[in-house]
Amino acid sequence: MRTKSTGKKKINIVTLGCSKNVYDSEVLMGQLEANGKKVVHEEKGDIVVINTCGFIDNAKEESINTILEYVDLKNQGVVEKVFVTGCLSERYKPDLIREIPDVDQYFGTRDLPVLLKHLGADYKHELVGERLTTTPKHYAYLKISEGCDRPCSFCAIPLMRGNHISTPIEKLVIETQKLAKKGVKELILIAQDLTFYGLDIYKKRALGELLQELIKVEGIEWIRLHYAFPTGFPEDVLDIIKNEPKICNYIDIPLQHINTELLKAMKRGTTFEKTNALLDKFREKVPDMAIRTTLIVGFPGETDEKFAELKQWVRDQRFDRLGCFTYSHEENTTAYVLEDNIPDEVKNRRVEEIMEIQQQISWEKNQEKVGKVFKCIFDRKEGDYFVGRTEFDSPDVDNTVLVPAKDVYISIGEFANVKITSAEDFDLYGELVD
Repeated sequence: MRTKSTGKKKINIVTLGCSKNVYDSEVLMGQLEANGKKVVHEEKGDIVVINTCGFIDNAKEESINTILEYVDLKNQGVVEKVFVTGCLSERYKPDLIREIPDVDQYFGTRDLPVLLKHLGADYKHELVGERLTTTPKHYAYLKISEGCDRPCSFCAIPLMRGNHISTPIEKLVIETQKLAKKGVKELILIAQDLTFYGLDIYKKRALGELLQELIKVEGIEWIRLHYAFPTGFPEDVLDIIKNEPKICNYIDIPLQHINTELLKAMKRGTTFEKTNALLDKFREKVPDMAIRTTLIVGFPGETDEKFAELKQWVRDQRFDRLGCFTYSHEENTTAYVLEDNIPDEVKNRRVEEIMEIQQQISWEKNQEKVGKVFKCIFDRKEGDYFVGRTEFDSPDVDNTVLVPAKDVYISIGEFANVKITSAEDFDLYGELVD
């Protein structure tokens, strides 16, 4: 057994799941540092805090395996304490206490002050916008609201994150100013639902007003929109995207399906016709916009005919970016009363079919970029290449631009103009130009 250190305890924050969890971990780390604690992210530590995801089966499995891994290290004496927070802990706390009792304490998604108390720290209200970012220094996530009021039948997020609560514009501006002073150039707006922003505190959709304030922050050069719900999308935002150079011509809008009957069963509040009309409006208002979406296959009642309709729609729409997931039958959601009647092998095959279609579309769209010049931001050097992105690409999920490192040097976090010389399915290759 390891001899316990007499020095300051090191607290290791382990983050699982989506960018919203990344943000929450960064806020926790900022609070701990302000309390004089020694804190690290996914490194060795004496005390471990696991920020879990509980969205779908695969995410839950990863979270549970990570908890068991650190409990084992605790039992070996490698770490002293293990705390668990986040979505899985919020949703399944009684079950987790029963099944994995060796965890020192479980916390929910809104228990930050209590978690800090257990870590020997006080929650400091004055730390508006203060956090320790874990992303590369030139980009950061900005969570503009918490929770969700949408009734989607397949989704457990309201069970884990609660109702929608917007963060006031003035607080988000302060946070952005602090990020810019630290060298952040690209701001990625996240929420369970960007579209709903402002309705609770301003009694109207205020995403456009927020963007107008954020673009005034000196040092921020790109602002990117993630997770905009299609129903009730505030159309004034399209004019801002078109007219404001700082707002990337990019939107992440999870559409989930196109069959009207399934959209109704999913409680998405839209139809085939309304969805296509919205996409037409996007392309009419902002012709150069890159549209990213996500789809769910294998929802109860998705017949071969309905899936064929989805495939044809993907071919017709030619999305710039697309992700696809299998339906996960989540207890306490309204879809749980439906029979999960599509076998896993069929669900997985449908994902493969959708992604094969999208791979071809992505290849064709990338070929159209060959010979053109794009402003890129560079995230890292990897092997023989500097790895960057255009304004049409978000980190970790979208295409990359690769520039050979043998002849040039590019500072990480800097912008450069790149002429595309060749392209593959999801990668572009290029050379620097003046």
